[in-house]
Amino acid sequence: MVARPLTADRHFRVAALTAHRDVEGLAAAALETSAEFAVIADPSLYGELKGRLQGSGVEAAAGPDALVEAAQRPADCVVAAIVGVAGLRPTLAAVRTGCRVAIANKESLVCAGRLMIDAARASGAVLLPIDSEHNAIFQVLQQKARVSQLILTASGGPFRDTPLDQMRAATVEQACDHPNWKMGPKISIDSATMMNKGLELIEAAYLFDTSEDRIDIVIHPQSIVHSLVAYDDGSVLAQLGMPDMRTPISYALAYPHRMALPGVARLDLARLGQLDFSVPDPARFPAIGQSRAACAAGGKACIALNAANEEAVAAFRDKRIGLLGITEVTGAVLEDTLRASGGGEPDSFDHMFELDAAARRGALRCISRLN
Repeated sequence: MVARPLTADRHFRVAALTAHRDVEGLAAAALETSAEFAVIADPSLYGELKGRLQGSGVEAAAGPDALVEAAQRPADCVVAAIVGVAGLRPTLAAVRTGCRVAIANKESLVCAGRLMIDAARASGAVLLPIDSEHNAIFQVLQQKARVSQLILTASGGPFRDTPLDQMRAATVEQACDHPNWKMGPKISIDSATMMNKGLELIEAAYLFDTSEDRIDIVIHPQSIVHSLVAYDDGSVLAQLGMPDMRTPISYALAYPHRMALPGVARLDLARLGQLDFSVPDPARFPAIGQSRAACAAGGKACIALNAANEEAVAAFRDKRIGLLGITEVTGAVLEDTLRASGGGEPDSFDHMFELDAAARRGALRCISRLN
């Protein structure tokens, strides 16, 4: 979403909306918000979108170039929420305009963290995280020089307490059945393997300019404490709230202000009774260790890990590999990448896309062997 500045009554004017293939949802949202521009990523659906918007005054477009055009439209804030590395070009286009960019697409920082941060500094753009964990850190991060540790919380996903042999037989439907959050299939499966948390560790390292060994991950099944920041005087600050993405989204949209959200449930600690925390099991969730290794090695390894994961998740959804096959693929591709390159950062965005393509080829070979 591309939004123009907040008005006196705290409403936004929507400059542009985009979607991948959901023409009906995009058209309905564009009409409801009186958006100026609506883009469907799949060019084959342009005719249907244009027909649904006929006579509304909303301009319709389609294809990758139109996504970039939407991101470049004059705006106060751009929400970057396209899933996967496909969202990188539009996100970069928004960053280069110098506006505020609310990032829900973690791959933009996982795959091009240093490049994206440098681009934001050059343009004056402000990067604001929408992920609930990073948004929580952003809200309580003070006196950065005094920070000793960032602590990301994880629900543990649908297999938090599931034995490894049962995880091996898990179905796509079971992997997508998240206990706390309603998310798309890719992010839900990433949560099931805890790769989502590993990628968030990498994102946090770039976003908050810290090393992976100063970022911890704890399982917190209630999803009430969204993240914590520990300081060198022993203080630990946390952001708490009900598991509702409207809160972090509103904070990023309205920053540096806050928006009243009457429809969001209020936190009642006495009614909850207790909050639980535990350490993730590395045997059942190797994705966290892989992400740490990639983050320590640098951007090239992070690109390979993300690309391999995207291909492996697609293969799992197509029932070509099992759930545990996802981290088998990511582990193999990461090992090959580290052996070949030894780590380091990509030289440019073009170099990043080359590394991404190479890692995907390696992932597909590994998937073929597993299949």
